[in-house]
Formats: sequence, structure tokens, C-alpha cells
Amino acid sequence: MHASPRFEGSDNYVATPDLKLAVNAALTLGRPLLIKGEPGTGKTMLAEEVAAALNMPLLQWHVKSTTKAQQGLYEYDAVSRLRDSQLGDERVRDIQNYIVKGVLWQAFTSPEPVVLLIDEVDKADIEFPNDLLRELDRMEFYVYETREMVVARHRPLVIITSNNEKELPDAFLRRCFFHYIQFPDRETMADIVGVHFPRLKQDLLAAALQSFYALRDVPGIKKKPSTSEFLDWLKLLLAEDVPAEALRAENAAPPLHGALLKNEQDIALFDRLMAMARNRR
Repeated sequence: MHASPRFEGSDNYVATPDLKLAVNAALTLGRPLLIKGEPGTGKTMLAEEVAAALNMPLLQWHVKSTTKAQQGLYEYDAVSRLRDSQLGDERVRDIQNYIVKGVLWQAFTSPEPVVLLIDEVDKADIEFPNDLLRELDRMEFYVYETREMVVARHRPLVIITSNNEKELPDAFLRRCFFHYIQFPDRETMADIVGVHFPRLKQDLLAAALQSFYALRDVPGIKKKPSTSEFLDWLKLLLAEDVPAEALRAENAAPPLHGALLKNEQDIALFDRLMAMARNRR
């Protein structure tokens, strides 16, 4: 890596000291950084902010359940070549015209180091991370159709995110530097809110934080509201000019709670608990 860049956070992203340490450890080791944490804790945004802070281009690979590791390297479009040959197109003479470069190829051949985000790696099948091991280790891969070896000009900073939907293979984990983003405590959350809503009144923030964390602590809740959902809720509270007092009402659902609770079971559970609390009064 040129000049050993270091990540010191950014104005748009509240990075805890241990998260900054993890990013810089991955840079120093030349290893992929594996980031886990609840959905909505800023894993994907981390890659965007690291790239911006280090002035490096960002390449993104958003993994789906059908994604194969080969797609990150390249794909050979044999169907288009067959069609062009039937039409007598001159392009068929050069097989390069039918090689579609994937994000790993682009990262390896970039004239400058890049940040490569492999987002939600746990969505793909279990073979996906193992199939990437050799390429991420050796920083090279072979293109069989053109008989060429693609070798990385610079080692990219690879940031891999996972929502813990399934366990990742041990061999893959050994090659990564791992960091788990803890759910923000109230102080950190207040700092995050300050980035997005710098003029938010403190009484509304205090009431919103109290209501939000109480909701997350409801026993039996299936999907706890995330940081991004909290920010959406605050945006709605401001848009509707909801006063702080409305959030302090005892044994009542918070206003606009549809931004926080996202399934009917959790809403029904919350309503039952509120009704029980009112009946005890």
C-alpha cells in the first residue's frame, strides 16, 4: 500500500476507536476486514466513508442468494458470441469482446489502490467465501478463455460485511481481520444523531433516546429497531413537529412507531404489554 494510509474517521460517520483500529489493522496486514453487526449499524456505510477519508475509489459488490464467486472475477458471454457468429458479426473473432470483467478484476487492474466492498457475504451459499479464498490470498486469477493471468497492480482494501445469517467457513475467517460493530450505546447514538440532525433540540433527543432504547429492551421482540430506523423516526418526528412530551406518555406506543416496529407480531406484542401496564394502574 502506498504511504500506509490510516483511517481516522470522518465528519459523516461516527467511528468508535476500536473500529478505526480494525480498519487500520486490515490496511497494515493487507487482509480483508470482515465486519459483522446487526442490520442498520452502518457496515456498508463504513466502506463508503473509509474510501472517502482515504481518497480511494470505491468498488461495490452486493451479494445475493444467487451470486457466485466467479461473477466477481469475470463472466464469459457465450450466448452473445453464438448469436453474433450466426449474424456474421466480425466481433466474434476476438473472444475478449465477450469477457465481462467483474469487480475483483476491476479492483486488481485499477491504476490506484481501491476500497472493495463485498456486501452481505452471508447471503450467498456456503461455497461462495471459500471460492474467493485463493484470489483474495494471492491477488491473482487465471482467465481460461483468453489464457491470461490477471495480477493485482495494488492490493485493495477489502471490506466484507455479514449480517450473521449463516456461519462462515473457518478457512475464510482465518484470512480476515474481524470486527463486530456493537450496537451503539446512548452516548454514541447521540453523537450519530448529531451528525445527521445537528440542530435537534436536546429535550426531543433525550425523549426519543429513552423511548427508542425502551422499545429495544421489550422482552420477546422479534426485530429490534436499528440505528438507521431510529434516524428515519427522528426525521418523521421533526417533519410532523412532534413535541418531546408526546414521547413521554406512559404506557402508550410512541408516535409514528411504524418507523421502528416492522412486523405485526412485534406490534401486537408491544400493544399487549402496553395494555397490561395500563390495567395494572
